[in-house]
Amino acid sequence: MAASGPQHGGTAEARVSVSSSQQLLREILKKKTFLHHLVQQMALWLLLVATLSSVLCGSWAQQEGSVCIKANAQSCGECIQVAETCGWCADENFLTVGESKSARCDDLESLKKRNCAVTKIENPRGSVSIDKNNPVTNRKKDGSEKLKPEQITQIQPQKLTLTLRSGEPQTFELKFKRAEDYPIDLYYLMDLSFSMKDDLENVKNLGTDLMREMQEITSDFRIGFGSFVEKTVMPYISTTPAKLINPCTGNQNCTSPFSYKNVLKLTDKGDEFNRLVSQQQISGNLDSPEGGFDAIMQVAVCENQIGWRNVTRLLVFSTDAGFHFAGDGKLGGIVLPNDGRCHLENNVYTMSHYYDYPSIAHLVQKLSDHNIQTIFAVTEEFQPVYKELKNLIPKSAVGTLSSNSSNVIKLIIDAYNSLSSEVILENGRLPEGVSITYKSICKNGVEGTGENGRKCSNISIGDEVSFKVSIQSEKCPSHGKTEVIKIKPLGFTEEVEIVLNFICDCQCATKGEPNSEKCYEGNGTFECGACKCNEGRIGRLCECSKDEVRTEDLDANCRKDNGTDICSNNGDCVCGTCECKKRENPAEIYSGKYCECDNFNCDRSNNKLCGGHGRCECRKCICDANYTGSACDCSLETASCLAKNGQICNGRGTCECGICKCTNPKFQGPTCEVCPTCPGVCAEHKDCVQCRAFEAGEKKDTCERDCSYFHLIKVKDRNNLPQPTDQSFPLTHCKERDANDCWFYYTYAIRNDTKEVYVMELLDCPAGPDIIPIVAGVVAGIVLIGLALLLIWKLLMIIHDRREFAKFEKEKMNAKWDTQGNPIYKSPINQFQNPSYGNKGASL
Repeated sequence: MAASGPQHGGTAEARVSVSSSQQLLREILKKKTFLHHLVQQMALWLLLVATLSSVLCGSWAQQEGSVCIKANAQSCGECIQVAETCGWCADENFLTVGESKSARCDDLESLKKRNCAVTKIENPRGSVSIDKNNPVTNRKKDGSEKLKPEQITQIQPQKLTLTLRSGEPQTFELKFKRAEDYPIDLYYLMDLSFSMKDDLENVKNLGTDLMREMQEITSDFRIGFGSFVEKTVMPYISTTPAKLINPCTGNQNCTSPFSYKNVLKLTDKGDEFNRLVSQQQISGNLDSPEGGFDAIMQVAVCENQIGWRNVTRLLVFSTDAGFHFAGDGKLGGIVLPNDGRCHLENNVYTMSHYYDYPSIAHLVQKLSDHNIQTIFAVTEEFQPVYKELKNLIPKSAVGTLSSNSSNVIKLIIDAYNSLSSEVILENGRLPEGVSITYKSICKNGVEGTGENGRKCSNISIGDEVSFKVSIQSEKCPSHGKTEVIKIKPLGFTEEVEIVLNFICDCQCATKGEPNSEKCYEGNGTFECGACKCNEGRIGRLCECSKDEVRTEDLDANCRKDNGTDICSNNGDCVCGTCECKKRENPAEIYSGKYCECDNFNCDRSNNKLCGGHGRCECRKCICDANYTGSACDCSLETASCLAKNGQICNGRGTCECGICKCTNPKFQGPTCEVCPTCPGVCAEHKDCVQCRAFEAGEKKDTCERDCSYFHLIKVKDRNNLPQPTDQSFPLTHCKERDANDCWFYYTYAIRNDTKEVYVMELLDCPAGPDIIPIVAGVVAGIVLIGLALLLIWKLLMIIHDRREFAKFEKEKMNAKWDTQGNPIYKSPINQFQNPSYGNKGASL
């Protein structure tokens, strides 16, 4: 940052530029979020369409046939690279007349159906073998066991060899376990522009304090220190001689500006860290963004100068400003892109004026290559910018730095715990045509797929997680049959080496006969049952030169009966031999010397070729056993014609092509058992059974003539009649009534073409009525009914009288009697006045 007030005043435009950059970054991220959402929606739609397609077009796909035949493979090696389901028939006599060499390549089931012996089918498979499988280390931090970093194992296995066949994935499992007391190297990279002056004071004692805190995590801890300011060219710094000596104004004593210094390489001496940091002085620059990316690049690539070990590597980047990145160097006339190499001389970066700032992607690559985990310790103002930067740099964290860096130790501890609790797998560059997928099985059995399949979170020390890794190849590499890829957890130095061997040819190819006599005049190598022609030769037996393919003499051999059509218009004449065309549906094949035959133009039944009961050969149906007819639609089986009584068509018809044709017009149905105008079995034989068993019924007089068609057997009890469960032939139980209302029971059955009738010899007649109980019952009923009627009448009268009395009582209570004198009432007392007695009245 600028060294003083005037210098800061000159950076207003730069600060506006930073603000604009932040706003632009936010807008880009918003668009990125929108695009991410849009991609997710499109993926869901595509998944839905694919699902519907698989359901609706399943039958079509089956009809489409084998992709193996469509590939037109000319050798076993080409065949097995088409798909994992493809095999090559190495039987020398496998092909029929007119079939091309590529017909040897087909899916395994089709080859078996085409009578290729299993021992002759070439179908190599891939495999997984583990070459190095050291178990993960169980280490304690009690100091009893001291191990070098290279002796600690956190991922298992360490080396595998995969044999890949095109289209066939190979899956293996990786285990990861965080080792306790794992060594840590921490490099503190600090911005020493003028605004970080108070922060420098607090960092001077960081070495011993951080050493003490890190002892709780590991007993093997080393710390280093570096500083940066800016590129030493205009307009980033002032290049006037005075400012080059002291970029600060006033009485401030600042050191000369520099790009990056490696002050202290990694050491386990905290006091040395404190001593050297205390000697550092602040510097200054003109613009607000700093040249921190230059410093990060040098810290990552200068392993020897920094002193990195193959342990956990932490880089703490401390600043209170933004950053320059690739392209910003053009302001200072620097156009060469950063070369990503170490340029430290006497621990100072000397090429800052020559190379541009590195890009973010370049930094990500170098940090990943060198297994460095970055902790951005920045002030509150620049938190949003560095959080977005964190999303672009794997295995990085952002912490809020106080204005004077007083919380830096807590920030480092928290960030380290956050970084170390997550493991993310990454792989190196994959060979062309090779893909890799991950599935994670994390803590508490939580599974992740897709991008989440690469990582596990919330891992504590001692926790073990696993990953299922699948690698698949779509084709053989063009430059060799062996490739090596590496998988490693981000931020860790350990890695898994995977050697990929590709199956590019069949085993039978190693036994090939060069210039074989089986190939015309030795013009090819006979391998895997077929000729592999030399350069310039073609034909099934390499019998032709490419220059002789289209001659009239050779075409004459491809015309049937000297006709005009070459190969019946169903093939090509190659070297005087017809090679039949391939149809859209690989299951449909032309064959024959002149391609005059096919297996799809035979008669059909129920829209099925040969009725689904035969195969089509040269346009004629070859029917399966028990089927006949031009379309194999006539079954010779009679099971479908058997009636319930075990007879074919119920004895009333003939079975033709598995269908009953009823000879009796009264009978119908699939087995001639339905007769709408016929009585039932019991009613049909009732009269004959009655006349022969009991000498009664309507046919009593004609019994011998009309009813001698069955064998009659009498039994004493119904329980002696044959039961359905006891018989192996149809049986009917009958219950009929005669003219006297007596029941008789019998069974009717046909056994070995003999009609049998079992009848109970005694009739079941109802007994006569008992008169006395009936009369007594009637009389008693009449008397009881009379008594009941009297009781009901009496009950009704009582109820009526009670209601009337209650009504009277109610009216009586409600009556109001007149208290005045009765006009017809005369009192029995009379009064007389004696006029002569003192005017006093006397009463009598």
